[in-house]
Amino acid sequence: MRAKRSKLGPLSIVSLVRELRTGAGDRRPIAVAGAGPLVPLLARELRAGGEASAVVEGATEHDARTFAALVWLGPPEERILRAASLADVPIVAVSEEPRLPYVLAADIIAPLPGQGLPVDAVAAALARRLGEGGTGLAARLPVLREPVCRHLIAAFSRRNALVAAAVFIPGVDLPVLTLNQARLVLRLALAHGLEIDAKRARELLAVVGAGYGFRAVAREALDFVPVVGWAVKGAVAYGGTRAVGEAALRYFASVA
Repeated sequence: MRAKRSKLGPLSIVSLVRELRTGAGDRRPIAVAGAGPLVPLLARELRAGGEASAVVEGATEHDARTFAALVWLGPPEERILRAASLADVPIVAVSEEPRLPYVLAADIIAPLPGQGLPVDAVAAALARRLGEGGTGLAARLPVLREPVCRHLIAAFSRRNALVAAAVFIPGVDLPVLTLNQARLVLRLALAHGLEIDAKRARELLAVVGAGYGFRAVAREALDFVPVVGWAVKGAVAYGGTRAVGEAALRYFASVA
């Protein structure tokens, strides 16, 4: 008996649009704090071409919850880092010290002599730590836009690969893969500061329709190579989702 396939229609897209529009309203800024002379320099680089209010200088243990993320420079001030950690605020540090309290080792960026502030590395680390939550900040800060979008494409591609590889009942994974692709496209639009309106919804429906081709290929993989079909499905889902994301990224960059 064939499993009943769930369907994805316009109402699902409308619901997703509403979800993302509601979830894109975090207006909290990034805080840059720590070593005095470097704080305004890095804050200026992060603000470049964007909204000045999206980056603030300085932080205390009392206002940690008001930040979307904290970028720390230099030697640690444990009370501030602890407050940010307790408030679940992502912390990225630029420091010559290999270990800082309350900061993950992977989030400590060592400055290179003679190369200035590692703005690109900070932006990439912020994108990784903020995840989907970085969409709103990417719209306000151009320096974050590219790394946030790249992180989203990679994350959603991996997610769809896992879904496709794990589901063996034909057709059951298609709505999940499609919604993930739709969510990715909408996130990329929001990261470029584009309003999610009726026009964007129609564009999204076009993406959904185009994506069914590669998902059909992935579904048939089990029939041709049943032993390793799960791996083929995962690879096709990963590649297809990345292709959709890259195409959407180029499009939104051209119209933003």
